[in-house]
Amino acid sequence: MDKKLLEILVCPLCKGPLYYDKAAAELICRADRLAYPIRDDIPVMLEEEARVLPPDEEVPKA
Repeated sequence: MDKKLLEILVCPLCKGPLYYDKAAAELICRADRLAYPIRDDIPVMLEEEARVLPPDEEVPKA
């Protein structure tokens, strides 16, 4: 994942920062508890494609 791209991407819903989870290939919005997938090195920043994080799933810290 390109570091410059990560610096400018924000959550499309709340405009908050995203955490890059390399192992899961996801960009995570802690505020909305959504995980946006990264497919072929391209972030899919659509709400309908995001995975809702269940309440018991730990959200990684920065």
